Amino acid sequence: MNLQDALYNWLTIKKVSDERKDDQAAKDTLDFFEEMLRDDHQVADLQIEKKPPFYHIHFKIDGKDYKKQFPIELIDALYEAIESEPKYN
Repeated sequence: MNLQDALYNWLTIKKVSDERKDDQAAKDTLDFFEEMLRDDHQVADLQIEKKPPFYHIHFKIDGKDYKKQFPIELIDALYEAIESEPKYN
């Protein structure tokens, strides 16, 4: 998986995990993507900044600063879909 996709997946599941504190599957998936970012892409110091209309992810690779951005609406879509499904609430 490329870095952009890994960051997107990590941020999407982080939103779910942060909002659903008791969701063990979300926590496990978040751990998986954090491990992938760390081990496969050498990403460190992940930080999220929400500045509508984007989430900005700040991170380091080999000590160098990087930033990626993703639309808030796109990232929040998974969480909203889960919350709108009665069997998950």
